[in-house]
Amino acid sequence: MRFFLQYVGCFFAFFSTGFLIASTWTDCWMVNADDSLEVSTKCRGLWWECVTNVFDGIQTCDEYDSIYAEHPVKLVLTRAMMITADILAGFGFLFLVLGLDCVKLLPDEPLIKLRICLVSGVTLLIAGLPGITGSVWYAVDVYVERSSLVFHNVFLGIQYKFGWSCWLGMAGSLGCFLSGALLTCCMYLFRETSSGRFHSAYFLRKGYSSAGTIVTNMHLPSSQTATAKMYAVDTRV
Repeated sequence: MRFFLQYVGCFFAFFSTGFLIASTWTDCWMVNADDSLEVSTKCRGLWWECVTNVFDGIQTCDEYDSIYAEHPVKLVLTRAMMITADILAGFGFLFLVLGLDCVKLLPDEPLIKLRICLVSGVTLLIAGLPGITGSVWYAVDVYVERSSLVFHNVFLGIQYKFGWSCWLGMAGSLGCFLSGALLTCCMYLFRETSSGRFHSAYFLRKGYSSAGTIVTNMHLPSSQTATAKMYAVDTRV
């Protein structure tokens, strides 16, 4: 069962990390919502904006200004949270790979490998927090902005809704939560079992050692008796 949980956690961690990285570096966090009136699809990402012609598929992209330029708070904070989630998820997946039983690292230390898996699970749980926060916050902000324009009957020519990159960020964050939960909660049970086996084996070896000491001491009285007799003879002389 422990191997199954490890591989399931590794599966979710791999795809979650990939989803988060793809979400961060793709260009469809926002997409125009009025497709019927446009001859092109406009997508906005965290780093650039692209326009794709619906007839010939030609795509042109414009990068945003330098990262040191002034940008909306939504954009800056989402960038920071997604990059943080990418780094943490990457380290969590790397730790998980090192902690797998099929990897020949510390083969004689199962408890250490379990601790590596636990560290990986905690790292993935932490990675899911900025990922889901950035993705949901961006999506809610886009929805509120569009709803306010519709409520006030304001038409600016293009209205946006959140696109597939935002969905990837949410899916990757949820996958990190799921993988982290498997590796921390479920693997902790196996950690207790393995610790019990380890201590049982330790006390068993200690018992054997004590028994050997007792058996050895059982032979000591005869030698001590012979020495006492020799000492008694020498005293009489």
